[in-house]
Amino acid sequence: MGWKTLDDMALSGKRVLVRVDINVPMENGHVTDASRIERIAPTIADIRAAGGCPILLAHFGRPKGQVVPEMSLQQLVPALSDTFGAPVTFVERPSREFIDAQPMNAVVLVENTRFSAMEEANDPDMAAFLATLGDIFCNDAFSAAHRAHASTTGIATLLPSCAGRLMQQELSALEAALGAPKRPVVAVVGGAKVSTKLDLLSNLIEKVDHLVIGGGMANTFLAAQGIDVGKSLCEHDLADTARAIMDKAASTGCEIVLPSDVVVAREFKAGAENDVVAANACPADAMILDAGPNAVARIEAVLANAKTLIWNGPLGAFEITPFDAATNAAAQAAARLTREGALTSVAGGGDTVAALNQAGAADDFTYISTAGGAFLEWMEGKALPGVAALMAQ
Repeated sequence: MGWKTLDDMALSGKRVLVRVDINVPMENGHVTDASRIERIAPTIADIRAAGGCPILLAHFGRPKGQVVPEMSLQQLVPALSDTFGAPVTFVERPSREFIDAQPMNAVVLVENTRFSAMEEANDPDMAAFLATLGDIFCNDAFSAAHRAHASTTGIATLLPSCAGRLMQQELSALEAALGAPKRPVVAVVGGAKVSTKLDLLSNLIEKVDHLVIGGGMANTFLAAQGIDVGKSLCEHDLADTARAIMDKAASTGCEIVLPSDVVVAREFKAGAENDVVAANACPADAMILDAGPNAVARIEAVLANAKTLIWNGPLGAFEITPFDAATNAAAQAAARLTREGALTSVAGGGDTVAALNQAGAADDFTYISTAGGAFLEWMEGKALPGVAALMAQ
């Protein structure tokens, strides 16, 4: 893999600096979704079981280098303690003396790294200071791996470093999906705008066998072929770009799968009166809000022959019924194939996770990435500084 894991490190008697992502939603001082905390729990447990003392480094919110009391990590101590099944000691101004005074089975939480402007600047002085607090660095925050910050990359050059369990899972899943995948490989890319995913589409065309395009993005590709999409969400100014992507796909042997039929409505609201029409027959006063049943059948057929699936973005306006039908059906087909052992399925991105959860399919996917920006940049083929720093060890 090119990077070390906790299994490669001698942890007994060591203070282990662990970069985590615990940027969780809160309401009235209470954590409303502890998923990110739960996913780092195995790393904390394994370090403690091996005789090491985890020192957590994390950010919360966007304080922009200022001390913002409502973004203090101290408010997360109860949720962390509850999830880890161990007391968590919070420290606002850490020192090695303070760290060494804690028992080896302690869990220590350091105040929000972004309270210092030196963090996001990847200031070598801050990285050097953080490195004094521990003996080993463990990065378990893949979701922050696309940021070159003092606590994600700077510190990794100064201490023996490894990936935590969550980072290990992410990197292993991504390697299986795009690094050395079993073929055929299918990518499902949806969402509103082509403009936000140009790099993604360009990279995937060179890596996958089939590229399913859905959501508002599909409208732009249909329009680029001279098809009238009525009042649909569409980036008409990107017609040349869409045609260039289709030309590139043809030259690389990647099949682009666009909807052959669509669900149209005159209103964007739940339960709106709707019709299924051919993709080239959208009425001038209507908008395309989902892929049609024939399009779904085609996607299901592509998935049935695939060995690997990467998914980012919904196929329609999944937030409102009945325009969630295509996303739900395709997601459930992918989940079933994964359950049967026929498909390796990896998905990521905020809307994607929400859509797969809504479809009841998320639990059956091989891996759901916790990362948003980092997952997207990885799919775009970009080097992630936090990962590169681990590879350089």
